[in-house]
Amino acid sequence: MAASRNDSLITAIDIGSWKVSALIARKQEDGTLTVLGTGQRESRGVRRGFVIDMERAELAVRETIEQAEKVAGINIENVVLSFSGGSIESKVEPVEMEIAGKRVEQADIDALFERARERIDPEGRVVLQANPTLYTIDGMRGVPRPLGLHAERLGVDVHVVLADGAPLRNLEDAVRNAYLNVDAIVAAPVATAAACLSDEERDLGVALVELGHGVTNVSLHIGGTLVGLRSIPIGSADITDDIASAFGIRRSQAERMKNFYGSAMQSRRDFREVIEIAPAASSAEQGEMRRVTRAELVGVICQRLSALMTEVGKALDEMGFSGPVGRQVVLTGGGADMKGIADYAQTALGRAVRIGKPKMLDALPSAHFGPAFTTLTGLALYAARERKDLLHRPATEQRVYRMRWFGLAQRLIAALRAGY
Repeated sequence: MAASRNDSLITAIDIGSWKVSALIARKQEDGTLTVLGTGQRESRGVRRGFVIDMERAELAVRETIEQAEKVAGINIENVVLSFSGGSIESKVEPVEMEIAGKRVEQADIDALFERARERIDPEGRVVLQANPTLYTIDGMRGVPRPLGLHAERLGVDVHVVLADGAPLRNLEDAVRNAYLNVDAIVAAPVATAAACLSDEERDLGVALVELGHGVTNVSLHIGGTLVGLRSIPIGSADITDDIASAFGIRRSQAERMKNFYGSAMQSRRDFREVIEIAPAASSAEQGEMRRVTRAELVGVICQRLSALMTEVGKALDEMGFSGPVGRQVVLTGGGADMKGIADYAQTALGRAVRIGKPKMLDALPSAHFGPAFTTLTGLALYAARERKDLLHRPATEQRVYRMRWFGLAQRLIAALRAGY
């Protein structure tokens, strides 16, 4: 089928350390999204959010997109990416100017934006986005629409997201090498917040903790704006490695044990429940089945979770998440699927904790309605919203130019070569 250039199509790709997932959706006239197709493949060549093997990462992206295209029955060219590496930084730049008590006009807002552009200093990094959030009228913060109001001083808070250039370019190249155009790259915490936080939560104050495979991102939202961000290089993969090391088994066995028997909370019956472990040896060797109690498994999991929650607590304290605004924490990401983890986090952090799941989209597969897919769904929701970006340009330079039929032919040739 020929590629569609319909502007209502939105394709999101979430490249994580555990999986690569894609979602193709169509934006309806009322602004809602209808999912046309999804794809998912095991992530390869990515570690803790950074591309470490370009060829393997490119292959994983290509396979994921082709699966989504097959389900949707349409070929796509333009995509929106998430970036979850540990080099993301978020800050708010306040900008003000005098307007001498007259009525605010669009020309005043444009002049304010121009002043904001001059104030943004990336300090050698890449600006992912620079979005004006709420305006200020004569010191009164939180004005959503200043147009037509009288004021002596007009101001705006600009939400700026920065990232290191090299990891960002590696991620973009992995996608462009799969013959796809990158429309935008969105910081994963920003996309995730769009999927699982309500407007009221973001206004009153909430901390979003995304427990991914290789990294945990902690973001703070107050007044409807992301005001703080920390990345912790610990994820659910570290729990898997701890289990594999503790019981002398392969990672695949440890992952299965974690998913089927793992829990973040211990109970008395865990000491009576026995788990049989197959020997981590080749089929040519004979080994005896090992037995461990579920309590031993939970103990290993909780030891790593204790270290993680200690780091999360430190990050929240550094960002000033305390007092009246420091009561609500939303836990999401693939690691949030673990049994009892919300109760564990609530005890460890001393704050109310709930599990964040993505907002339901029309025709979204039930398998995607879980914490592991909040970033993917949030990417589509973020791309569907009309947002003012002061940059007025893609985050990175467009380096690939091609005719549509040529790109599709190249993707077909690459797929055939991969199969032989």
